[in-house]
Amino acid sequence: MGYITSAALEETGYVVLDRYNQELDPKEWLDIEYNDWKSSGDTRFAPLASAFGEIECNGFWNHKPPRTDKDGVWIDSQVEKAPNLTRRAQEPGANVGRCRVIELQPTPYGECLYNLHQDDNNRLNPDGTGWVVRGFFNLTDDKDSYFVLRENRTDPAGEVRIALPAGAQLIIDTQRLWHAATHNGTEPRYCLITSWTSGPELDAYIEKYNGVNHVESVEVPQDVLDAGYAEQARKDAARAAYYAAKGQVEVQAMSEA
Repeated sequence: MGYITSAALEETGYVVLDRYNQELDPKEWLDIEYNDWKSSGDTRFAPLASAFGEIECNGFWNHKPPRTDKDGVWIDSQVEKAPNLTRRAQEPGANVGRCRVIELQPTPYGECLYNLHQDDNNRLNPDGTGWVVRGFFNLTDDKDSYFVLRENRTDPAGEVRIALPAGAQLIIDTQRLWHAATHNGTEPRYCLITSWTSGPELDAYIEKYNGVNHVESVEVPQDVLDAGYAEQARKDAARAAYYAAKGQVEVQAMSEA
């Protein structure tokens, strides 16, 4: 039967929507409660919706009863502090699973490449239902930062680098694409991340905001790229050596973030 997917994501695995006028909204992400949930890089997360409406970020399949990343429960105390962020996450009308704000500390390109990961969005997702993807709404004005997308974690061919000014809005099949953010700044980057279920509601939202599945990559000097490739290879080798010394084989697992 297969899953219900969005045609707009079929070719490249991502779409970029019209930019949001972030300056109109208060900085609600500074008021909500964070916990030290680690993902790709030095991060904290502030959940707005979770498995049972508690301030935690675990995958829905790690709860009882286990389920896929759908039907998240909004956290009253967080929603009260962040009504605009909640409104934006709910606007598509698609089913929402986890919804949270990520706080990412500065992360250079080489560290970003080492952090590239795929998400485990669709564990326990029944065949014939909507495929879970993720929306990324950049909240801070990170003009020198960019999202990195790859089909293959260690192959830079076809790498896409998407700019992250305030109001940048992306929807990504993060179970398909390897992804992480390069954050060139001195202050934390904040981004609203929402798990949405693919279907006609999400398709209409993408069309409403003129989603495009090809954008010009952020230009990065070749010496920075080369240094990044070398850093990723160095860290991968060090990690492999660590596991080899323990007599274990490293398995590149999907992220629960």
